[in-house]
Amino acid sequence: MNSIFDSLPRSWAGPLGKIIQAETSQQLSAFLAAEAEAGKVIYPAQSEVFNAFEATAFKAVKVVILGQDPYHGSGQAHGLSFSVPVGEKIPPSLRNIYKEINQDLGLATPSHGCLDEWSQRGVLLLNSILTVEHSQAGSHQGQGWEEFTDEVVAQLSQQREGIVFMLWGSYAQKKGRVIDRAKHCVLESAHPSPFSAHRGFLGNGHFSAANGYLESQGLEAIDWSLTDPQQALDL
Repeated sequence: MNSIFDSLPRSWAGPLGKIIQAETSQQLSAFLAAEAEAGKVIYPAQSEVFNAFEATAFKAVKVVILGQDPYHGSGQAHGLSFSVPVGEKIPPSLRNIYKEINQDLGLATPSHGCLDEWSQRGVLLLNSILTVEHSQAGSHQGQGWEEFTDEVVAQLSQQREGIVFMLWGSYAQKKGRVIDRAKHCVLESAHPSPFSAHRGFLGNGHFSAANGYLESQGLEAIDWSLTDPQQALDL
């Protein structure tokens, strides 16, 4: 039987070899195959499940932004936490992320919600759970994705140095328990959701703090600006 992990990019397959072979991952792969066989609509498309890993190689990760579930509406999820394809409505949490970047760095707010460019610059946009059934929020919790993404965080912590982990909300902060804080920068605050952003996300200064830390490690800061597709067409 083919495994969902067969399409995991090579730069990640090595560090994650143990978890890929684990029983939880085999059960997860079987679960996803059975859901597809039953005709369930799963997001993102199978070809996009590992988009975050395709865009940001293991040794290229400079910042990790940890989300929870993929979006469960049609056309929204494309394998990057908090991101939606160009043309989709910007989700509320991402609007607050943009608001904080504007306050923190003075950057213009994009007209779209696609964060592909961040991924290309070393920002791993990692959800804890990588798939979801259409209109069924949280439907793939407890199927094995949590163990897999725990190992992603653990291997980055163990094998790399000087990464910035942005942990927003209690869920992400619990997942950060495996991070070696002597080797990495961990930034924590409330979640950017409209329900909690006013309790410490807005005004957290995480984007300037991340860049300050990276520069202190001799690394290039992240360019948090995003190209506006319409502006690009007009050039």
